[in-house]
Parts: sequence; structure tokens; C-alpha cells
Amino acid sequence: MKLLIITAVKQFKKEIKNVLKKADVKVYTYKDVIGYRDASELLVQENWFANEMNEGESVFFYAIVKKENVDLVFDLVNSFNEKQESLSKIHVAVLNIEKSI
Repeated sequence: MKLLIITAVKQFKKEIKNVLKKADVKVYTYKDVIGYRDASELLVQENWFANEMNEGESVFFYAIVKKENVDLVFDLVNSFNEKQESLSKIHVAVLNIEKSI
């Protein structure tokens, strides 16, 4: 079993749910969260919010999945990200589960 972690801007919540459905991930948890970005190193022209810490509405998904479903999730997310014209992407990470009950 693997722990799948997905983060993205809130606007991608529907697409993430579709990815999980297509990858046969039937049980997952998600939470609306606030994402932060340190913009202190950006030039003033690149940072039109004009402050050092930007925050945005994001989502955080996690699920315990079979390892054979992980590659499909990554493939589907990669396909989605390649089609995006915006800088924002869906981010995915997977961790091994050593023990669980």
C-alpha cells in the first residue's frame, strides 16, 4: 500500500476527483487549505500582489492506495498538467507505508 498526497489550487478540485475516479481510487480524504508562497525574492514587476507572502485557496487530498494504482494517478495528473496554460499544476507525491492497521 502507498500513501498518495495531492495538492493543487482549489480550482482543480473537480479534476483531481476525476483523476482519482479514473485510477480506481474509491476512498480518499480532502481538505480545503490555504497555500503560501514566499515571493520575497521576486522582482516588484513580477509580484503584482506587492507583498512578500502570497496566500491562495488550495486543496489537499490523501489516500491509501494499492501500488498498482499509483502509476495511473501519476500518468493522469501528468497528462492534465501538460495541457495547462497556467503556471499552476497539480502536485502529487507518494510514500511507502511501512505498517498500518
